[in-house]
Amino acid sequence: MKTDGPKVIGPGQGRIGRLRGMGVRFMVSGDESGGGFALVEHPMPPRALGAPLHRHSREDEYSFVLEGRIGARLGDQVVFAALGDLVFKPRDQWHTFWNAGDTEARLLEIISPAGFERYFEELVKLFAAGPPSPGVLAEMAGRYGLELDPSSVPGLVAEHGLIV
Repeated sequence: MKTDGPKVIGPGQGRIGRLRGMGVRFMVSGDESGGGFALVEHPMPPRALGAPLHRHSREDEYSFVLEGRIGARLGDQVVFAALGDLVFKPRDQWHTFWNAGDTEARLLEIISPAGFERYFEELVKLFAAGPPSPGVLAEMAGRYGLELDPSSVPGLVAEHGLIV
């Protein structure tokens, strides 16, 4: 169902949740956009890792930096982005991202086509009840066409001075 008419989402508006060390603010859902895209905001504390290495089979992601400095691994390449930069993470490419600075970072995440924002919604509920088991996470990721490499976390933490 597509929302009729314009919509204004002010600062701090939208549903807010926690995904381990990173926040999520739901701004535009796939239901509201007719399935074309979803938009979420991710506030990240200093040196926070956003996710283990992973790849999506169904959607592309675009991360627009609103505040701070973001690092990202895109395939074998490591890149850095600051205020006003856009990082494109195409489907089927292994990637991850992190706050590469010592202050909070915020990024807008555009997901196209929409649908993956529901994964974030499920994760928020799971983490609210305590850390989920690896089996539960793997099953849920599979339903969203997501492959995760949890074994990448220690190397990312050591290489980039991150926290999880």
